[in-house]
Amino acid sequence: MLKIDKDYWENLYEKNQLGWDIGYVSPPLKEYINQITDKNLKILIPGGGNGYEAAYLYSEGFKNIFYLDYAENAIKSFKKRFPDFPAQNIIYKDFFKHKETYDLIFELAFFTSIIPENREKLADKIYELLKPRGKYVGLFFNHEFKLNKPPFGAMKETYLELIKDKFKVKTFEIAYNSIKPRAGKELFFIFEKA
Repeated sequence: MLKIDKDYWENLYEKNQLGWDIGYVSPPLKEYINQITDKNLKILIPGGGNGYEAAYLYSEGFKNIFYLDYAENAIKSFKKRFPDFPAQNIIYKDFFKHKETYDLIFELAFFTSIIPENREKLADKIYELLKPRGKYVGLFFNHEFKLNKPPFGAMKETYLELIKDKFKVKTFEIAYNSIKPRAGKELFFIFEKA
């Protein structure tokens, strides 16, 4: 298998070779964000990448939003495109070494960037970073990609197995408002820390 490390991601962002980047906030996440009334929630977007969700949250009045990535090229690109986003809310760190706690963690292609052998470690870390009754919300691909590089997909049963002892499932269904190329292939979920 290809070595998926910091250098791998630096190279992808430097060359702008992110095939899953749609160029704006994913509609299912945008709709969810538009329903959040508490703008004081402390929110993390791990593997923030191009950061459309972070920038959108900030533009909608959320000030306690944190963008995290360990690829310096991703952060440079994010800062260039969204210069008004507060620098103190940009975290340049390996997700697995992060120590804060949050009310909400957003998922958009971060899970699929992690090699399958580290999925349980990822679920444990998300659980650790959430406050009591905190929520893990986002989109998973409902598809097994036959690749030796990201995105590493999975099926619904795989996700459920990973979270079964950590989270209560509030919602977990095929997203009805995915972009056309992903219609029927994305699962929208809301998991609450048990």
